[in-house]
Amino acid sequence: MPLHSLAYLLLVSLFIVANGGTDAGAAEKVGVVLMHGKTGTAMPRSPVGQLRTTLESAGFMVETPQMPWSSGRMLASDYEASMNEIDEAVKTLRAAGATRIVVGGTSMGANAALGYGARRDGIAGILALAPGHTPDSIEFQSAVDSDYKRAKDMVAAGKGAESADFKDVNQGRRSTITTTAAIYLSWFDPEGSAAMPKNTARLKPGVALLWLVGDKDPMARRGEAYAYAQAPKNPKSAYVVIDSNHRDTPIDGANKIVEWLKAL
Repeated sequence: MPLHSLAYLLLVSLFIVANGGTDAGAAEKVGVVLMHGKTGTAMPRSPVGQLRTTLESAGFMVETPQMPWSSGRMLASDYEASMNEIDEAVKTLRAAGATRIVVGGTSMGANAALGYGARRDGIAGILALAPGHTPDSIEFQSAVDSDYKRAKDMVAAGKGAESADFKDVNQGRRSTITTTAAIYLSWFDPEGSAAMPKNTARLKPGVALLWLVGDKDPMARRGEAYAYAQAPKNPKSAYVVIDSNHRDTPIDGANKIVEWLKAL
């Protein structure tokens, strides 16, 4: 082989090493499961739908499943069964070639993402965007008259599979939900599966957390101490407050989210 060819190959090899390997080896494919909020959707014009478009434009693979707390399914499954639905979205991303998985969501979707990160291995990061649904808080239970107690009594009496109307509150708006006592209890018990401080503290080691909240969101008043500070330490984790409200945080914080994902 001519000397000039050998010199060229040597330069190419040095470049590859300096840049962390070939494109196939260095550029891991990041897949993101992105979940809507309570009674929400992932339609293109929704906050989650708009964020999906931004993330895909930035090169990320994204799945936006319709979850059991969507406008059309409210509440169709208990908390633990919802984790199984996230599993399916993760499998879809991995089958499509994703090598690193981030699970995230907005409001109730953020709540579920934290729960997933506490229960499953192999997750690189959690996106908690405008986290919501706080059954562990006194204010929340006051707004729903601690209706979980009625559901708990029904479950204890062997009536967990029976449906009834139960009280709910979503960003200050009170309503009723028709679901089974067992499903309601799994989401509304202050000591149960949906308590964000407990799930955040139980995130698997090595999982990075982006907690993104708008300064006009009531959640911002709780600060880092509410749940974020309880997460296992990770140099890539971040608590970020932006100029936004609860609904629009995924849109207004899109650039921050992309920046964080690229640095993950």
